[in-house]
This record gives sequence, structure tokens and C-alpha cells, in this order.
Amino acid sequence: MPSTKDRPGQDRAAYRPSRSSRSSRPFTLWREVLTAYAAPALTAGTAGLVTGQQDLAVAACTSIAGTSAVVAFLVGTWLRHRGCPRRWTITAPRGVLTAALVITAVGTAALLGWFTAQWIPAHTPVPATPWLERLRMDLPVSAALATTIVTLRWRSATAASPA
Repeated sequence: MPSTKDRPGQDRAAYRPSRSSRSSRPFTLWREVLTAYAAPALTAGTAGLVTGQQDLAVAACTSIAGTSAVVAFLVGTWLRHRGCPRRWTITAPRGVLTAALVITAVGTAALLGWFTAQWIPAHTPVPATPWLERLRMDLPVSAALATTIVTLRWRSATAASPA
């Protein structure tokens, strides 16, 4: 059985990881995508069930969480750029990088939501329904949240890793 006493001349703190290294996990894309799906699915789904909004409960697991997961994957993949990040993404201030990516993702998601809500009923036998109208709001909001979280998590992991 190992001795529980301290050895003379050795500091116990040297054996424990520092607080900052424990709280900053490395950026793992699959974990970020899984979290990007699960977090909005649970929160929006719970809100839909509690308030009796069945459409919100369904959208929570489909358009809201699905959009978050897809956006998290795309933004995370783009930021990693084959494991070697772009220089400007590391040197730009965190807020500027996040704002630029959020504006891009929200604009793209808003256009996609608008286009889908207009195009599908006009060009297919699918009628205009409330769930199609939800896409106009669900996609940009989900894209904004997922992009912000993934960008900040990636930037924190990149700053914490040795260069």
C-alpha cells in the first residue's frame, strides 16, 4: 500500500493539474456537435412540453437541434481547417471572430429558412404549414447560438493549447 505521507522536499501541488488545465478541455468536434444537438433539443423540448406548445416540442428535436448540430459541424470543421487553423482566426480578437462568423451563419440560415418556406409550397405538393414558417425563425436563431458557442469553445481551446 502506498504511503499517504508527503515525501520531504516534494510539493503536493506539483502532482495535481492546475485549475485552468482541468477546466479547458481540448476542442473535439464530435463532442461539440453532440452538445449542439442535445442542448437545444432538451431546453426547447422541455419548454414546449411545459407550455403545451406541441409544435415547439417537435421543432426542438428537428429544425432547432438539427440546425444547431449541422452549423456546429460546419463551423467547427471550418475553424479547424484540417487540423491547422487559419492565421487570422487565431490573431483576430475573439469578439470580432465570433461576430464575423455569427453574421455569416445567421445570414445564410435566414436565407435558407426564407427560401425553404417560400419554395417548398410553391414547387411541391407540400402545402404552406406552420412548421415551414417556423424555419424562418428556427434556423437563424439556432445558427447564431451554435456558431457563438462553437467559436468561443474553439478559441478557448486554441488559446489554451501550446503553440
